[in-house]
Amino acid sequence: MKKEDISVIIWLISGCLLIFMMVIVGGITRLTDSGLSMVDYKLFIGAIPPLNHADWVEAFNQYKQYPEYQKQNFLFTLSEFKTIFFWEYIHRVLGRFVGLVFIIPFIYFLIKKRLSKGLIIECTILFFMGAMQGAIGWWMVKSGLVNNPDVSHFRLATHLITAFLTFSYTFWVALKLIYPDKIHFKTKLYKLSSVLMLFVVIQIIYGAFVAGLDGGKIYNTWPKMHDKWIAESVYAMQPFWSNFINGIAGVQFVHRTFAFVVLGLILYIFYESRKHNLLKIENIAINFLSVTVFFQMVLGIITLVMGVPIWLGVIHQVGAFVLLASTVFSIFIFKKFN
Repeated sequence: MKKEDISVIIWLISGCLLIFMMVIVGGITRLTDSGLSMVDYKLFIGAIPPLNHADWVEAFNQYKQYPEYQKQNFLFTLSEFKTIFFWEYIHRVLGRFVGLVFIIPFIYFLIKKRLSKGLIIECTILFFMGAMQGAIGWWMVKSGLVNNPDVSHFRLATHLITAFLTFSYTFWVALKLIYPDKIHFKTKLYKLSSVLMLFVVIQIIYGAFVAGLDGGKIYNTWPKMHDKWIAESVYAMQPFWSNFINGIAGVQFVHRTFAFVVLGLILYIFYESRKHNLLKIENIAINFLSVTVFFQMVLGIITLVMGVPIWLGVIHQVGAFVLLASTVFSIFIFKKFN
Protein backbone atom coordinates (compact mmCIF):
# COMPACT_ATOMS: atom_id res chain seq x y z
CA MET A 1 0.00 0.00 0.00
CA LYS A 2 1.40 3.35 -1.06
CA LYS A 3 1.16 6.23 1.38
CA GLU A 4 -0.25 8.57 -1.26
CA ASP A 5 -3.09 6.12 -1.93
CA ILE A 6 -4.33 5.91 1.66
CA SER A 7 -6.86 8.76 1.34
CA VAL A 8 -8.20 7.27 -1.90
CA ILE A 9 -8.51 3.86 -0.24
CA ILE A 10 -10.39 5.39 2.72
CA TRP A 11 -12.72 7.08 0.22
CA LEU A 12 -13.43 3.83 -1.63
CA ILE A 13 -13.89 1.78 1.54
CA SER A 14 -16.24 4.47 2.86
CA GLY A 15 -18.25 4.02 -0.31
CA CYS A 16 -18.37 0.27 0.31
CA LEU A 17 -19.64 0.82 3.86
CA LEU A 18 -22.29 3.27 2.68
CA ILE A 19 -23.53 0.81 0.05
CA PHE A 20 -23.65 -1.78 2.83
CA MET A 21 -25.85 0.59 4.84
CA MET A 22 -28.01 1.16 1.76
CA VAL A 23 -28.56 -2.57 1.45
CA ILE A 24 -29.61 -2.82 5.11
CA VAL A 25 -32.04 0.11 4.88
CA GLY A 26 -33.28 -1.17 1.52
CA GLY A 27 -33.97 -4.55 3.07
CA ILE A 28 -35.94 -2.98 5.92
CA THR A 29 -37.81 -0.84 3.40
CA ARG A 30 -38.82 -3.90 1.41
CA LEU A 31 -39.72 -6.06 4.42
CA THR A 32 -41.87 -3.31 5.97
CA ASP A 33 -43.62 -2.65 2.62
CA SER A 34 -42.45 0.96 2.77
CA GLY A 35 -41.10 1.32 -0.76
CA LEU A 36 -44.23 2.79 -2.34
CA SER A 37 -44.90 5.43 0.32
CA MET A 38 -43.13 8.19 -1.63
CA VAL A 39 -45.00 8.38 -4.91
CA ASP A 40 -42.83 10.89 -6.76
CA TYR A 41 -39.14 11.43 -7.35
CA LYS A 42 -37.54 14.84 -6.94
CA LEU A 43 -33.77 14.72 -6.89
CA PHE A 44 -33.22 17.85 -4.80
CA ILE A 45 -36.59 18.93 -3.41
CA GLY A 46 -37.27 15.32 -2.47
CA ALA A 47 -34.47 15.50 0.09
CA ILE A 48 -36.69 17.67 2.29
CA PRO A 49 -39.27 15.67 4.27
CA PRO A 50 -42.72 16.98 5.30
CA LEU A 51 -42.03 19.61 7.94
CA ASN A 52 -45.46 20.24 9.43
CA HIS A 53 -48.90 18.70 9.72
CA ALA A 54 -50.13 20.26 6.48
CA ASP A 55 -47.15 18.84 4.58
CA TRP A 56 -47.83 15.38 6.04
CA VAL A 57 -51.50 15.54 5.07
CA GLU A 58 -50.54 16.52 1.53
CA ALA A 59 -48.04 13.64 1.27
CA PHE A 60 -50.65 11.22 2.65
CA ASN A 61 -53.26 12.48 0.19
CA GLN A 62 -50.83 11.88 -2.68
CA TYR A 63 -50.26 8.32 -1.40
CA LYS A 64 -54.05 7.77 -1.33
CA GLN A 65 -54.21 8.24 -5.10
CA TYR A 66 -52.20 5.07 -5.77
CA PRO A 67 -53.04 1.33 -5.70
CA GLU A 68 -51.18 0.41 -2.49
CA TYR A 69 -53.48 2.61 -0.41
CA GLN A 70 -56.63 1.94 -2.45
CA LYS A 71 -56.27 -1.86 -2.53
CA GLN A 72 -54.20 -2.71 0.52
CA ASN A 73 -53.68 0.06 3.07
CA PHE A 74 -57.07 1.84 2.85
CA LEU A 75 -57.44 1.71 6.65
CA PHE A 76 -54.07 3.40 7.23
CA THR A 77 -53.94 6.33 9.61
CA LEU A 78 -51.61 9.28 9.14
CA SER A 79 -49.40 7.91 11.92
CA GLU A 80 -49.04 4.55 10.15
CA PHE A 81 -48.24 6.32 6.91
CA LYS A 82 -45.45 8.26 8.64
CA THR A 83 -43.86 4.97 9.71
CA ILE A 84 -43.55 3.54 6.19
CA PHE A 85 -42.64 6.96 4.78
CA PHE A 86 -39.71 7.12 7.21
CA TRP A 87 -37.91 4.06 5.81
CA GLU A 88 -38.34 4.99 2.17
CA TYR A 89 -37.26 8.54 2.93
CA ILE A 90 -34.12 7.36 4.75
CA HIS A 91 -33.36 5.02 1.85
CA ARG A 92 -33.58 7.82 -0.72
CA VAL A 93 -31.63 10.35 1.36
CA LEU A 94 -28.91 7.79 1.98
CA GLY A 95 -28.73 7.20 -1.77
CA ARG A 96 -28.20 10.92 -2.36
CA PHE A 97 -25.56 10.99 0.38
CA VAL A 98 -23.70 8.09 -1.25
CA GLY A 99 -23.66 10.11 -4.48
CA LEU A 100 -22.20 13.16 -2.73
CA VAL A 101 -19.59 11.09 -0.88
CA PHE A 102 -18.48 9.74 -4.25
CA ILE A 103 -18.58 12.79 -6.52
CA ILE A 104 -17.09 15.45 -4.21
CA PRO A 105 -13.88 13.53 -3.31
CA PHE A 106 -13.66 12.32 -6.92
CA ILE A 107 -13.52 15.91 -8.17
CA TYR A 108 -11.02 16.79 -5.41
CA PHE A 109 -8.72 13.89 -6.30
CA LEU A 110 -8.92 14.84 -9.98
CA ILE A 111 -7.94 18.43 -9.25
CA LYS A 112 -5.09 17.30 -7.02
CA LYS A 113 -4.01 14.72 -9.64
CA ARG A 114 -4.14 11.93 -7.09
CA LEU A 115 -5.67 9.42 -9.48
CA SER A 116 -3.83 7.46 -12.16
CA LYS A 117 -5.29 7.21 -15.65
CA GLY A 118 -6.49 3.69 -14.97
CA LEU A 119 -8.06 4.69 -11.66
CA ILE A 120 -9.87 7.61 -13.32
CA ILE A 121 -11.44 5.17 -15.78
CA GLU A 122 -12.43 2.79 -12.97
CA CYS A 123 -13.94 5.60 -10.89
CA THR A 124 -15.84 6.90 -13.91
CA ILE A 125 -17.33 3.43 -14.32
CA LEU A 126 -18.29 3.51 -10.63
CA PHE A 127 -19.95 6.88 -11.14
CA PHE A 128 -22.14 5.55 -13.94
CA MET A 129 -22.95 2.41 -11.94
CA GLY A 130 -24.10 4.56 -9.03
CA ALA A 131 -26.17 6.83 -11.26
CA MET A 132 -27.74 3.81 -12.92
CA GLN A 133 -28.58 2.41 -9.48
CA GLY A 134 -30.60 5.50 -8.63
CA ALA A 135 -32.45 5.39 -11.95
CA ILE A 136 -33.20 1.68 -11.52
CA GLY A 137 -34.54 2.38 -8.02
CA TRP A 138 -37.16 4.79 -9.35
CA TRP A 139 -37.91 2.47 -12.30
CA MET A 140 -38.58 -0.24 -9.71
CA VAL A 141 -40.86 1.95 -7.59
CA LYS A 142 -42.89 3.03 -10.63
CA SER A 143 -43.83 -0.59 -11.31
CA GLY A 144 -45.86 -0.59 -8.09
CA LEU A 145 -47.69 2.68 -8.78
CA VAL A 146 -49.79 1.51 -11.73
CA ASN A 147 -52.25 -1.33 -11.06
CA ASN A 148 -50.65 -3.87 -8.76
CA PRO A 149 -49.49 -2.45 -5.39
CA ASP A 150 -46.27 -4.45 -5.50
CA VAL A 151 -43.05 -3.68 -7.31
CA SER A 152 -42.00 -6.05 -10.05
CA HIS A 153 -39.79 -8.79 -8.61
CA PHE A 154 -37.67 -8.52 -11.78
CA ARG A 155 -37.08 -4.82 -11.16
CA LEU A 156 -36.44 -5.47 -7.46
CA ALA A 157 -33.81 -8.07 -8.37
CA THR A 158 -32.23 -5.67 -10.87
CA HIS A 159 -32.08 -2.94 -8.22
CA LEU A 160 -30.57 -5.25 -5.61
CA ILE A 161 -27.98 -6.95 -7.80
CA THR A 162 -26.88 -3.60 -9.25
CA ALA A 163 -26.18 -2.40 -5.70
CA PHE A 164 -24.26 -5.59 -4.93
CA LEU A 165 -22.21 -5.35 -8.13
CA THR A 166 -21.47 -1.66 -7.53
CA PHE A 167 -20.15 -2.62 -4.10
CA SER A 168 -18.14 -5.49 -5.60
CA TYR A 169 -16.45 -3.25 -8.16
CA THR A 170 -15.74 -0.54 -5.58
CA PHE A 171 -14.23 -3.16 -3.28
CA TRP A 172 -12.15 -4.56 -6.15
CA VAL A 173 -10.72 -1.14 -7.01
CA ALA A 174 -9.86 -0.57 -3.33
CA LEU A 175 -8.17 -3.98 -3.08
CA LYS A 176 -5.91 -3.14 -6.04
CA LEU A 177 -4.67 -0.10 -4.12
CA ILE A 178 -4.34 -1.97 -0.82
CA TYR A 179 -2.30 -4.77 -2.45
CA PRO A 180 -0.50 -3.02 -5.34
CA ASP A 181 2.45 -5.43 -5.41
CA LYS A 182 0.59 -8.73 -5.16
CA ILE A 183 2.55 -11.38 -7.08
CA HIS A 184 1.22 -14.66 -5.67
CA PHE A 185 -1.66 -16.43 -7.36
CA LYS A 186 -3.40 -19.80 -7.53
CA THR A 187 -4.89 -20.32 -10.98
CA LYS A 188 -7.29 -23.16 -10.13
CA LEU A 189 -8.59 -21.47 -6.99
CA TYR A 190 -9.02 -18.25 -8.97
CA LYS A 191 -11.10 -20.05 -11.62
CA LEU A 192 -13.19 -21.80 -8.99
CA SER A 193 -13.77 -18.54 -7.13
CA SER A 194 -14.84 -16.89 -10.40
CA VAL A 195 -17.37 -19.66 -11.00
CA LEU A 196 -18.55 -19.24 -7.42
CA MET A 197 -19.11 -15.54 -8.09
CA LEU A 198 -21.53 -16.41 -10.89
CA PHE A 199 -23.46 -18.81 -8.67
CA VAL A 200 -23.58 -16.35 -5.76
CA VAL A 201 -24.95 -13.64 -8.07
CA ILE A 202 -27.66 -16.01 -9.34
CA GLN A 203 -28.53 -16.96 -5.76
CA ILE A 204 -28.80 -13.29 -4.76
CA ILE A 205 -31.07 -12.64 -7.74
CA TYR A 206 -33.33 -15.50 -6.67
CA GLY A 207 -33.27 -14.17 -3.13
CA ALA A 208 -34.66 -10.92 -4.55
CA PHE A 209 -37.28 -12.90 -6.50
CA VAL A 210 -38.34 -14.60 -3.26
CA ALA A 211 -38.54 -11.24 -1.49
CA GLY A 212 -40.44 -9.60 -4.36
CA LEU A 213 -43.01 -12.40 -4.52
CA ASP A 214 -43.20 -12.86 -0.72
CA GLY A 215 -42.02 -16.40 -1.38
CA GLY A 216 -40.68 -16.79 2.15
CA LYS A 217 -44.22 -16.81 3.53
CA ILE A 218 -45.04 -20.27 2.17
CA TYR A 219 -43.59 -23.75 2.78
CA ASN A 220 -41.97 -22.68 6.05
CA THR A 221 -40.43 -26.09 6.65
CA TRP A 222 -37.01 -27.56 6.01
CA PRO A 223 -35.58 -29.64 4.40
CA LYS A 224 -38.91 -30.66 2.81
CA MET A 225 -41.61 -28.37 1.45
CA HIS A 226 -44.18 -29.49 4.02
CA ASP A 227 -44.24 -33.26 3.45
CA LYS A 228 -42.66 -33.36 -0.01
CA TRP A 229 -39.18 -32.74 -1.38
CA ILE A 230 -40.72 -30.95 -4.37
CA ALA A 231 -44.20 -29.55 -3.75
CA GLU A 232 -46.71 -29.90 -6.59
CA SER A 233 -47.14 -26.13 -6.76
CA VAL A 234 -43.50 -25.84 -7.80
CA TYR A 235 -44.38 -27.05 -11.30
CA ALA A 236 -48.10 -26.15 -11.45
CA MET A 237 -47.85 -23.21 -13.86
CA GLN A 238 -47.80 -23.30 -17.64
CA PRO A 239 -45.55 -22.90 -19.47
CA PHE A 240 -43.27 -24.99 -17.26
CA TRP A 241 -40.33 -22.57 -17.25
CA SER A 242 -42.55 -19.79 -15.89
CA ASN A 243 -42.68 -21.59 -12.55
CA PHE A 244 -39.03 -20.74 -11.92
CA ILE A 245 -39.20 -17.02 -12.60
CA ASN A 246 -42.82 -16.13 -11.80
CA GLY A 247 -44.13 -18.87 -9.53
CA ILE A 248 -43.89 -18.25 -5.80
CA ALA A 249 -43.27 -21.91 -4.97
CA GLY A 250 -40.99 -22.44 -7.96
CA VAL A 251 -38.82 -19.44 -7.13
CA GLN A 252 -38.55 -20.53 -3.50
CA PHE A 253 -37.60 -24.04 -4.61
CA VAL A 254 -34.79 -22.71 -6.82
CA HIS A 255 -33.50 -20.46 -4.03
CA ARG A 256 -33.46 -23.18 -1.38
CA THR A 257 -31.96 -25.72 -3.80
CA PHE A 258 -29.33 -23.36 -5.16
CA ALA A 259 -28.12 -22.77 -1.61
CA PHE A 260 -26.81 -26.35 -1.61
CA VAL A 261 -25.06 -25.73 -4.94
CA VAL A 262 -23.24 -22.69 -3.50
CA LEU A 263 -22.41 -24.61 -0.31
CA GLY A 264 -21.11 -27.59 -2.28
CA LEU A 265 -18.94 -25.40 -4.51
CA ILE A 266 -17.38 -23.63 -1.53
CA LEU A 267 -16.69 -26.95 0.17
CA TYR A 268 -14.99 -28.10 -3.02
CA ILE A 269 -12.91 -24.90 -3.12
CA PHE A 270 -11.94 -25.53 0.51
CA TYR A 271 -10.96 -29.12 -0.38
CA GLU A 272 -8.87 -27.96 -3.35
CA SER A 273 -7.20 -25.27 -1.26
CA ARG A 274 -5.77 -27.93 1.05
CA LYS A 275 -3.68 -29.16 -1.88
CA HIS A 276 -1.81 -25.83 -2.01
CA ASN A 277 0.73 -24.24 0.24
CA LEU A 278 -1.34 -21.16 0.99
CA LEU A 279 -0.09 -17.84 2.26
CA LYS A 280 -1.66 -16.49 5.43
CA ILE A 281 -3.88 -14.04 3.52
CA GLU A 282 -4.99 -16.84 1.18
CA ASN A 283 -5.91 -19.04 4.13
CA ILE A 284 -7.90 -16.18 5.60
CA ALA A 285 -9.79 -15.78 2.32
CA ILE A 286 -10.71 -19.47 2.13
CA ASN A 287 -11.60 -19.82 5.81
CA PHE A 288 -13.72 -16.67 5.84
CA LEU A 289 -15.55 -17.84 2.72
CA SER A 290 -16.25 -21.23 4.31
CA VAL A 291 -17.48 -19.80 7.62
CA THR A 292 -19.63 -17.19 5.86
CA VAL A 293 -21.48 -19.69 3.67
CA PHE A 294 -22.17 -21.91 6.68
CA PHE A 295 -23.73 -19.11 8.70
CA GLN A 296 -25.64 -17.82 5.68
CA MET A 297 -27.10 -21.28 5.08
CA VAL A 298 -28.18 -21.60 8.71
CA LEU A 299 -29.62 -18.08 8.64
CA GLY A 300 -31.59 -18.88 5.50
CA ILE A 301 -33.12 -21.99 7.06
CA ILE A 302 -34.05 -20.21 10.29
CA THR A 303 -35.47 -17.25 8.35
CA LEU A 304 -37.65 -19.56 6.27
CA VAL A 305 -38.88 -21.66 9.18
CA MET A 306 -39.79 -18.54 11.18
CA GLY A 307 -41.73 -17.04 8.28
CA VAL A 308 -39.28 -14.22 7.51
CA PRO A 309 -39.53 -11.86 10.48
CA ILE A 310 -38.14 -8.45 9.50
CA TRP A 311 -35.02 -8.61 11.65
CA LEU A 312 -34.06 -12.06 10.36
CA GLY A 313 -34.79 -11.13 6.76
CA VAL A 314 -32.45 -8.15 7.07
CA ILE A 315 -29.71 -10.24 8.69
CA HIS A 316 -30.05 -12.84 5.92
CA GLN A 317 -29.63 -10.12 3.31
CA VAL A 318 -26.57 -8.84 5.16
CA GLY A 319 -25.24 -12.39 5.09
CA ALA A 320 -25.60 -12.44 1.30
CA PHE A 321 -23.66 -9.17 1.16
CA VAL A 322 -20.84 -10.58 3.27
CA LEU A 323 -20.75 -13.78 1.20
CA LEU A 324 -20.42 -11.75 -1.98
CA ALA A 325 -17.66 -9.63 -0.44
CA SER A 326 -15.73 -12.72 0.65
CA THR A 327 -16.11 -14.18 -2.85
CA VAL A 328 -14.74 -11.00 -4.44
CA PHE A 329 -11.84 -11.07 -1.98
CA SER A 330 -11.06 -14.70 -2.86
CA ILE A 331 -11.07 -13.93 -6.59
CA PHE A 332 -8.70 -11.03 -6.03
CA ILE A 333 -6.33 -12.94 -3.75
CA PHE A 334 -5.96 -15.86 -6.15
CA LYS A 335 -5.87 -13.84 -9.38
CA LYS A 336 -2.67 -13.35 -11.35
CA PHE A 337 -1.87 -9.70 -12.08
CA ASN A 338 0.63 -8.82 -14.80
